[in-house]
Amino acid sequence: MTGIRLTLAGLVAAVLALTSIAPAMAEAGISDEITLTLGKGGTLHVVEKITGGTGELRRTFLTRTRYDDDNDRLYQISNVKGGKLTGDVLTVTAPATVEYDVKGAVTASGDVEELRWFAVNGWDTPVAKATVKVSGPGPVQALSCFAGELTSAIGCTSASMNHTGTEADFEQENLAAGQALTVVVGYPKGASGGGPILERRFSLASAFTLDTVTGGALAGLLVLMLGGLGLLYWTRGRDARVADHEKGAIDPVQNGHFSPPDGVRPGQIGTLVDEQADVVDVTATIVDLAVRGYLRIDEQPRQTYDAPDWMLVRLPKAPAGTLLPYEQALYDAIFEGRDAVLLSQLSGSFASHLGEVRDALYRDVVTQGWFARRPDTERTRWTLIGVVLIGVGVLATVALAWFTTYGLLGLAVIIAGGALAVGGQYMPAKTAKGSAALAHTLGFREYLFSGELGEVPEQHRVELFSRYLPYAVIFDGVEHWSRVVASVTGNGHQADNLYWYHGPAEWDLSNFAGSMRTFTTTTSGAISASRQFRTL
Repeated sequence: MTGIRLTLAGLVAAVLALTSIAPAMAEAGISDEITLTLGKGGTLHVVEKITGGTGELRRTFLTRTRYDDDNDRLYQISNVKGGKLTGDVLTVTAPATVEYDVKGAVTASGDVEELRWFAVNGWDTPVAKATVKVSGPGPVQALSCFAGELTSAIGCTSASMNHTGTEADFEQENLAAGQALTVVVGYPKGASGGGPILERRFSLASAFTLDTVTGGALAGLLVLMLGGLGLLYWTRGRDARVADHEKGAIDPVQNGHFSPPDGVRPGQIGTLVDEQADVVDVTATIVDLAVRGYLRIDEQPRQTYDAPDWMLVRLPKAPAGTLLPYEQALYDAIFEGRDAVLLSQLSGSFASHLGEVRDALYRDVVTQGWFARRPDTERTRWTLIGVVLIGVGVLATVALAWFTTYGLLGLAVIIAGGALAVGGQYMPAKTAKGSAALAHTLGFREYLFSGELGEVPEQHRVELFSRYLPYAVIFDGVEHWSRVVASVTGNGHQADNLYWYHGPAEWDLSNFAGSMRTFTTTTSGAISASRQFRTL
């Protein structure tokens, strides 16, 4: 029995020993004695004496908090002694005494200057006991403290000030790893002269704030930039004016012979009117070359479901040396040393030649004195400037939105760049001579569709009305003029063919309007299939 009693007594003693050890283990952790001294300029000097632990300890400082809807508040730590600061992580070897300075811990709050600092936070080990002593540049006006998680509103173990009211003391026990002790002390307004360090926090709502200032600045910048673009167009992109006596309808028939306004040929008219060398100008030029005797267009016979096709035939007696450079380039591109070629064979094979035709057309309108600079070059230059301005606007918008609330101002630059890129298409400006030629051209168009053709001798009608046809292609009047051409012959009787257009068997001029419409459409398609004859 005695042995049993001794055993039971030993067990009880062991249980009591374990029970007494458990609270001690639960309360294990470091002790942190902290001294805070607030100096002039709002710099907080911190001294921490860390005891009760051994080995390497780490503390992650809280250096950024939310200040308001637009800004974060920063706490800058510097002049570290007794430990190593890497980023926001302080590493010390306990026991240790560490010192550092903090900027940004002071802010104005009503009639007081408030010091707020996370005296304890971010340790990777529990803090069994923390004491904080705070002194500053004036008497303490108010104090408070919070313990636990960073968002905790629970007060610390104790908070008090000395009898002179110049120092504040705080104490907290049993903080878990990562938990914080935040102390707040109020001093007279302006006591240290410090202030918070704010960093704007990006958000789309704030980046593109629309208020009186940003709205006014945006409107002013838009007016300035778009007004500048308008002035640029007025001074650089507007066609020169022509005298009133150079306007109005004209009669291109003189002594029974066709005389286009200012001797302008169809391809030139197309480039003059829309300031672009495009497929319809080339199609009209092919028809014009046929009408003027350089080639013949032979419509090929076909079955019901066959695609229409035409043979372009070189005429050996064509007048040499009378073609303009762009006409010669086109003529050479069509035949390339051969005497005849099917239109279908040209599709996709013009890639290397159409660029030459296009360049020749643009050079021609400059040579004629209608433009001071090539229209395509002028468009490209201003469009490129507009694209660059858009890029600058995008970069400005990103920078302004990220660092300020004036992101809308960058949008004004983007809008101006877009307006210039689009407006660049209208920047080619005709000279006075070009404007006069355009006025005559429009007068010719008016005459062409007026139906008042005057007295034209029958023997001249086929040739004369045929000479009108390429211009009708430019003016989108193929259907009308094809019917006019098909309605007359040299002797006033219907014929099977024209001198420049031959149809297959069972074909006569009553089919010419439909054939011509299909020919111009097919030719334009064959040309555009090369994908080269496009302008910006």
